[in-house]
This record gives sequence, structure tokens and C-alpha cells, in this order.
Amino acid sequence: MTTTPSSEAPESGRLRWAHGVTTFAGILLATVALFQIFEGLAAILEDEVFVATRDYVFKFDLTTWGWIHFVFGLVAFATGIGLFLGKTWARALGLFIALCGTLLNFMFLPYYPWWAITVITLNVVVMWAIATQVQDV
Repeated sequence: MTTTPSSEAPESGRLRWAHGVTTFAGILLATVALFQIFEGLAAILEDEVFVATRDYVFKFDLTTWGWIHFVFGLVAFATGIGLFLGKTWARALGLFIALCGTLLNFMFLPYYPWWAITVITLNVVVMWAIATQVQDV
């Protein structure tokens, strides 16, 4: 049995923690992306699913919102897979995608408030997970 110096053990633990957080962020971002894709498909295929409030500042045609969510979800899903695989480019893009997803769902609040709040919350958790991993490496 080999022993490692005590100075190396905390560093190894920090790297494991960082890897675990990155894996978590990748899986969560891919999950949030699937939510975005399904939200987009629901808006594209069946406009009656959503109820829009009147006179909202960010008012778009619901089908347009559907396509925005669908395409955004596809990009976010690819980024989540990149995070899961440990790709360096995916960390910066993942933060950007989670931030954009938060803003996108904020603008989507009048159509489906509880769903938008859920996705906003998950995006904030993704940003925390990625930022924690970047800080610990």
C-alpha cells in the first residue's frame, strides 16, 4: 500500500470535486435543454397549450417562441453533453447558455409562469455548478 504526502491529498479531493460538479452541470444542462426542446415543440405544435397575458413587453407570436426555445434547447443539449465529456469550450459556453436560458424564460413568463420559473431555477443551478467547477480547478 502506498501512501501519498498529505499535501497532495487535498488537491486530489479538489479535482474530484471539480470533476463531479462538471458532470452534474453537464447532466443538468442537458436536462434543462430537453425541457426547452419540449417547451418549444409544445408551442410550435399546439398553440392552445399556452395562455398569453395581454400587453406584455416581450410579446412574440407563440410559434416564434416555440422555434426560439427549440433551437436554443438543441444548442444547450450539445453544450451539456460537452460539459459531461469534460470539454473545455463547454464551460464558457455552458455559462453563457444558462444565462441566456434564464433571460429567455424570464421573457416567456406570461405564457407558462410555473414552467418558466422552474427552468430559470435549474439554469441558475447550472451556472452555480459551472462557476464552482471553474473556481476549484
